[in-house]
Amino acid sequence: MNQNQFPTMTIGTVALTVANLDDSLAYYQEHIGLRLHRREDDVAYLGVGGADLLRLEEKRGARKAFGTTGLYHYALLLPSRTDLAFTLRHFAEKQTMLSGMSDHAVSEAIYLSDPDGHGIEIYRDRPHEEWVWEDGRLKMTVDPLDVASLFDSLLHVPQQTWQGLPAGTVMGHMHLHVASIPEAEQFYRDILGFDLVARYGAGASFLSTGGYHHHLGVNTWNGVGAPPPSPDDLGLQWYEIRVTAVHLPHLLQRLDNAAIPVTQSAQGWHLTDPSGNGIVLVQGN
Repeated sequence: MNQNQFPTMTIGTVALTVANLDDSLAYYQEHIGLRLHRREDDVAYLGVGGADLLRLEEKRGARKAFGTTGLYHYALLLPSRTDLAFTLRHFAEKQTMLSGMSDHAVSEAIYLSDPDGHGIEIYRDRPHEEWVWEDGRLKMTVDPLDVASLFDSLLHVPQQTWQGLPAGTVMGHMHLHVASIPEAEQFYRDILGFDLVARYGAGASFLSTGGYHHHLGVNTWNGVGAPPPSPDDLGLQWYEIRVTAVHLPHLLQRLDNAAIPVTQSAQGWHLTDPSGNGIVLVQGN
């Protein structure tokens, strides 16, 4: 386990199917605080300036599938605890519906869903020196978020008008529904090269590079053997894994050795995991 080293893989843009693009854009801009980077007919790209964080594509009549693989949530990582407090205060002022708040020991997180039911996590990391490793596994918890303490972090900060999510917000991790934990671990760990960081019972595993708490979560909470959704359903189309230039050729060679189909385009290298979740590999820094 390479703890606190530079990660060789991180998460980039997440592409989702939505039923009504105008409704989604209103939600993501007014509630979540993302900015519209550009819109091309039925496709829109959002972020905080710089790289796109979300790609939304409208498919009228698309419906949410249940009991399938696909997106559990994507997670936006904020630069600081104060940023998380400002965001939670904004949600309270906008009366934004939340689905939960948790303290994971390594991070503090707020959970919610967009108009189509896509799961969203917005979180901040605790300093790495506060993380606890035991026998090569990271200790993570699911404790209640201390909201009073979070808001206390604003007491000595000048009052600010909400300007949306701050510059420096990135796609911190992805959490996926999969059909099989062993198959998912074998693919993401043994072929793509992520490290197994922690397990949560028999139904969830967390993987990362560079000693991060997790770039990927996988679970079978929709059922072992769950099928993938239809391409016409709401949900995840694909997500980017950004790979360092040094690591990318080795990863592509391992995929070839494992006879996993990969299609190259101007966007990157396209493939699916064993549960049918779409992935686009792109070269990062």
